[in-house]
Amino acid sequence: MGIKIKVEFLGGLDVISSGVREHKCILPLEEGDATLKDVIQFITKNVITDPKDIPVFICDETVRPGILVLINDTDWELEGGEDYVVESGDVFTFTSTLHGG
Repeated sequence: MGIKIKVEFLGGLDVISSGVREHKCILPLEEGDATLKDVIQFITKNVITDPKDIPVFICDETVRPGILVLINDTDWELEGGEDYVVESGDVFTFTSTLHGG
């Protein structure tokens, strides 16, 4: 059946998904089996529209430094980082803190 989640890109990070800020997604895993690491892999394979944009989001197999990651409005480090176990209805927000000038 999969796990229903929402993924948001803020702070200009929506450029990696053709300008779309909110994505309702279904992870093809069962609840209790998926972690934030699985969400990140799902995003790189299914949400990022141009493979050339993957390095904007990922560095060394994790979210690039300079991108704030929130799980249900809480910093991901307080929730276990990539090891957070995903639940249906979770909201994952990725916000770029780097701004060009």
